[in-house]
Amino acid sequence: MPGKKCCLLIGNSRWHWAVNNAEGWHYSHTKPDAAAFKALKIPLVAWAAVGPIPKDILLNPKQQLSLKDIPLKNLPPWLGIDRALAGWGAFQKSKSSAIKSGELLVADAGTVLSLTRITTQGEFAGGQLIAGLQLQLTAMANGTKNLKNPGPGLSSTAKFPFTTAEAMQRGSLQALVGALQEATRETKMSLWLCGGDSPILVEELKKRNTKVIHHPNLVLEAMVDIEKQLNQD
Repeated sequence: MPGKKCCLLIGNSRWHWAVNNAEGWHYSHTKPDAAAFKALKIPLVAWAAVGPIPKDILLNPKQQLSLKDIPLKNLPPWLGIDRALAGWGAFQKSKSSAIKSGELLVADAGTVLSLTRITTQGEFAGGQLIAGLQLQLTAMANGTKNLKNPGPGLSSTAKFPFTTAEAMQRGSLQALVGALQEATRETKMSLWLCGGDSPILVEELKKRNTKVIHHPNLVLEAMVDIEKQLNQD
C-alpha cells in the first residue's frame, strides 16, 4: 500500500486501514494478516484494537489511541473505542454541517451492530448491542443440525423467501433493520450509520422511508481526525 502514513483499527473479524498519500486519505478493510503488517512500508502513526492482536506483530504503545483520547463526555471505561470513535465522529460532523439533528443515534454495523446514543452536549448516553449479519448466520448454523451458513449477502428480494438459505439471510437482515427502525421511531433522533454491513442496511432502510445519514468509514475518519489533533498538541 503506497502512501505517507497510515492508521489501523484491529477489529473482531477484519482490520481497518486509513492510508494517506498525495491524493488524501483512503480507507480499506482486510482480513487479519500479520505477514502483510510486517511487510508494511508506511509509517503507522496511530492504532487501536477491539479485536485480538496477533502476538507476533510489534505495535508501538505510544501510538495506541485509547478512550482518554476521545473528547466525548461521560465515556465509561469499558466502552469499545470503535463505539467512542463513531460517536465522536458523528457528533463532530453534525456540528459542522447544516444538519439540525439534536441527539444522535450512531449505528456501527460490524461483527456486532452497536447502537450508541450521543447527546447534544457530546455525552455518551447508553446504547444497544445486536449480533451482526454474519454473527446471526453463524449462530444459526452452529446451533442447529441442518442449517448451513449461506453468507451475509441478500440473494432474494422476497420478504418471505422459499429456500432456507434465503430465509436465513432475510430474517437476519430484517432483525437489524427492525431494530434500527424501532430505535428511531421511539427516540425521533437522527440515525447515523457506518460499518461493513451498512450499505445493505442503508438500502433496506431507504425502501422503508427511514431517514439515515450514511458514513461507511465514520470510525476511521474519526481516528484520522483524533490523530491529527494529538499531533498538533
